[in-house]
Amino acid sequence: MPPAGGDPRPGARARVAREPGSAMAWIVLGDAELEAGEARAGEAACRRALALAPGHPEALARLGRAQSMQGQHREAAASLRAAAAAAPGHPGIQVWLAHVLEDVGEAEAAADAYARAHALAPGEPQLAAYLLAWRRKLCDWRDLDRLSAQVLQAVRDGRAAIEPFAFLSEDASPAEQLACARLRAAALARHVRPLPPTSARTGGAIRTGFLSNGFGAHPTGLLTVALFEALRANPGGLDVQLFALNPDDGSRIRQRLAAATVLHDVAGRSHRDVASAIRAQGIDVLFDLRGWGGGGAPEVLAMRPAPVQVNWLAYPGTSGAPWIDAVLADAFVLPEALAPCFSERVIRLPRAFQPSDTRREVPPAPARDACGLPAEGVVFCCFNNSYKLNPRSVERALAVLRGVPGSVLWLLSGPGEADGRLRAHAAAAGLDPDRLVFMPKQAHAEYLARLRHADLFLDTHPYNAHTTASDALWVGCPVLTCPGETFAARVAGSLNHHLGLDEMNAADDAAFIDKAITLGRDPAALAALRAKVAIRRRDGGLFDMTGFARDFAAAVHSLVRVPA
Repeated sequence: MPPAGGDPRPGARARVAREPGSAMAWIVLGDAELEAGEARAGEAACRRALALAPGHPEALARLGRAQSMQGQHREAAASLRAAAAAAPGHPGIQVWLAHVLEDVGEAEAAADAYARAHALAPGEPQLAAYLLAWRRKLCDWRDLDRLSAQVLQAVRDGRAAIEPFAFLSEDASPAEQLACARLRAAALARHVRPLPPTSARTGGAIRTGFLSNGFGAHPTGLLTVALFEALRANPGGLDVQLFALNPDDGSRIRQRLAAATVLHDVAGRSHRDVASAIRAQGIDVLFDLRGWGGGGAPEVLAMRPAPVQVNWLAYPGTSGAPWIDAVLADAFVLPEALAPCFSERVIRLPRAFQPSDTRREVPPAPARDACGLPAEGVVFCCFNNSYKLNPRSVERALAVLRGVPGSVLWLLSGPGEADGRLRAHAAAAGLDPDRLVFMPKQAHAEYLARLRHADLFLDTHPYNAHTTASDALWVGCPVLTCPGETFAARVAGSLNHHLGLDEMNAADDAAFIDKAITLGRDPAALAALRAKVAIRRRDGGLFDMTGFARDFAAAVHSLVRVPA
């Protein structure tokens, strides 16, 4: 094994030089290249191993990983299916197969692969966590409590580096979220060698970098583009540079981002190459706009390419990572009582921490019947991702439907058989399953147009609406939420608070249900609330990106002035 933080590739290359005819030596090298983010080199090593040992499951599995990293998902699925067939008792190969089946849209097959992995090693909490997270996405609530308890106990015992992003959906305390993130950060740090130390420059504009895989038609791009445009008009002493882990998607958002900033396309490059590119630009403050979410590059941040590194926007929790110095938040979403459960120094904006695209247009709404909606009746909606639709949140929403005759609940269509499971759950609860209406994923403008038909957004718990709450408020649809103890459970509440709509932040589930039913039964009160949202949207500070840019620049200056 290499020393902690060391690069295993030199040792693996030396072994290949000594044993060029050993398939296992090439497999070890392939694994080392993949861990370093070198997908092409990893693929070459795996193909050499397969030439020496045709059909070797370990080589096939790593070939599949290499293909997946290069976006060749169909080829990756074929390689991993062959690996799983050759080694049916290998839980790790089943997990890799499940990951790539997610990528190709075979949702139910992915769930089956996760279930096989867990059945092969039922005591392994990481496998339980994978199965749990994917069943949440499919609204498949079998064994949910048992799997969740296993994952929570593993975190409490410090036994497993569970993925922190998936852990946000569990009913965990802020302290447990911190413990989970720290375990994951410690596991990653053992395999990353930092760049030589550097310090922030003195004088001139502060070179402010942003690292994300969402610079395009993605929630991150949608939230940040107007802020970057405001900073271009009034830089506030900042030199803004984006480092895009995702390739150009050709979207209008990507074009606007490129016009407003210096955008570096680093898609497909190794972790060290990305870190070196950031270091080469002399970035003083680097914002991580992905964190522990999928598709990010925490390895890059762990290499310390910038002297000050900040967790902001996309990951609604603590990083637990020693290489992240600060978190940018606001006083509602991250109050003083929550700060001890964050590893970072807390920097608070005087407004909601979440920016928004104030140039997004809302086209006219299509006819209700074109959206699958009834001609009459209150339209409650929740366009959060399916993994947020847990039993508690769904039962709460169904209670509202019972209390408002003729109403419907409008949801975003989920993967696999998720929609059918939710309808079956409604039927089992004594409700007509047709009162659940599902919207297929739409282009953003078309989605906003359809949102015009929604009367009230019913939020989820413990993982709130974030971008979806901003979208609803922008269109004029009020958001009803029940703020919790964690950052992820307080985002919609923060938006309401900064919009001057604290009455839409319910104290508990009973108050949530009562408020929704009261509004649903009182068309005049609902119309008055919607009018208030429209006025606050126009006159309040939540959607003031010029003011946000000014406050954001001040926060960046404070990060440079005060040692992290």
